[in-house]
Amino acid sequence: MSVPHVLLGLLEDRPRHGYDLKREYDERFASTRPLQFGQVYATLARLLRDGLVDIEALEAGGGPDRKLYAITAAGVTDLERWLREPVTPQPYLQSVLFTKVVLALLSGRSAADVLDTQRASHLDRMRELTRRKASGDLADALVADFALVHLEADLRWIEMAGTRLGRLEKEMRA
Repeated sequence: MSVPHVLLGLLEDRPRHGYDLKREYDERFASTRPLQFGQVYATLARLLRDGLVDIEALEAGGGPDRKLYAITAAGVTDLERWLREPVTPQPYLQSVLFTKVVLALLSGRSAADVLDTQRASHLDRMRELTRRKASGDLADALVADFALVHLEADLRWIEMAGTRLGRLEKEMRA
């Protein structure tokens, strides 16, 4: 996820303070990728430096001045470009799980146990996402659906790998 573009997108409808951006980010996206306040302000500083946002107002308070950030025309153009770019499909050619299976086989440990443990973890996560989907709003349902589809694909791979462990072990020993 591109945090700068998420912040630009959140600024597009109206100017906001960094605190408000963090709060809205948390409401919409934090379950998939947490964002720290420091990252919000560091990102806003880069966006300001690059001319993608401006400070619309400074508000004095008990502490440091609060800055009200607004997206610039260049920021809107950059956001539009980013929204039109397709996300590069990420094939998982050598995942951590694959590496664990191979290392288990090489060491004489049970690769089936590795797969069983991962399967149980995937199923737990899928149950959690299904509950979230049932109790959340439409955005929560879409995020949960996205994750569930990917977890289902992982489970299919786990099952396929499990049926091939014997052959893989023989090939690796040869």
